[in-house]
Amino acid sequence: MRTAEFDFELPPELIAQVPAARRDQSRLLILDRTSGKIEHQQFPDLLRHLRSGDVLVLNNSRVFPARLRGQNLRTGGKFEILLLEENAVNDWWAMLRPGRRARVDTEIAVLDHAGKPGAVKAVVLENANAGRGRLRFVGVPNIFDQLDVLGEAPLPPYIHRKIADDSDRERYQTVYAQAAGSVAAPTAGLHFTESLLDAIRARGVEIVFVTLHVGLGTFAPVKAETLSEHTMHDERYELSEATACAVQLAKDSGRRVIAAGTTSVRVLESVAAANEGRLRPGSGRTRIFIYPPYEFRIVDALLTNFHLPCSTLLMLSSAFAAPKETRGRDVILSVYAEAIRERYRFFSFGDAMLML
Repeated sequence: MRTAEFDFELPPELIAQVPAARRDQSRLLILDRTSGKIEHQQFPDLLRHLRSGDVLVLNNSRVFPARLRGQNLRTGGKFEILLLEENAVNDWWAMLRPGRRARVDTEIAVLDHAGKPGAVKAVVLENANAGRGRLRFVGVPNIFDQLDVLGEAPLPPYIHRKIADDSDRERYQTVYAQAAGSVAAPTAGLHFTESLLDAIRARGVEIVFVTLHVGLGTFAPVKAETLSEHTMHDERYELSEATACAVQLAKDSGRRVIAAGTTSVRVLESVAAANEGRLRPGSGRTRIFIYPPYEFRIVDALLTNFHLPCSTLLMLSSAFAAPKETRGRDVILSVYAEAIRERYRFFSFGDAMLML
């Protein structure tokens, strides 16, 4: 399939810049994949579509304050640093902007929230492509322990803030987040409240967790002319024994597995693809790229937000809209056109869709 087939026009005012006043006040579009019927509801109406025996899979990765501000110690030029992955204590891969000025051996003072340099600095060890660089932090025992003081919430580039504030740090996080490691939120989970999760459990739904640390590649549009030419970003995951057993038991007994978010799908389908359709506990890295046509081995229903044009997330949603068929792209773009007419809010702080 061609990448251009997954493009669409979105009015800029529908790109959500702030979250809903309350987590569960988002709208919810319901798509019945068998009939094609669409319903417009509110997020708490999710309860009406769940039944006893379902297993709901959530991604419990925690977003850490990965964005730092810096200043070139020699020239005074400003840098933005987005931490991506820790190699060892004080040794990180990061995105640097402007990347062309981050030459090897450049020393960057890390600024506090008032814009003042302190004792912490980063030294560029090596450069990679697309603005990535490897940094060594000095002047601090472990930079990760200082990120709550020095860092900012790593909001997506389409959310326009000069500096993310404290409310962003709280709302760009699921209420069940545990293991820190994501530079982007698993956004389908941002709609849940503790009380809604309690109500879901009371309905007889089992809630289990996977961990997939969301990387920067989740925002990257596919630039290859055809999907088969795209090199997928990799992301770290962990599937616990408890979750693997609960989900596999549900599949074996004919009960539904409902994934909250494309990240949950990526974990479950990656592991199943590597194990002849079965789930086994473990951890690793996944580069799975799901696009039409695709046969889903584990996931029976998907809760997800509305995604960027030409993104891998949109392509996964298209595959799920019509498993094993190529028409899923047409289905999703038709649903998105309806969502645009109905003024749904798009992207990370936007509304949600449930495909059944």
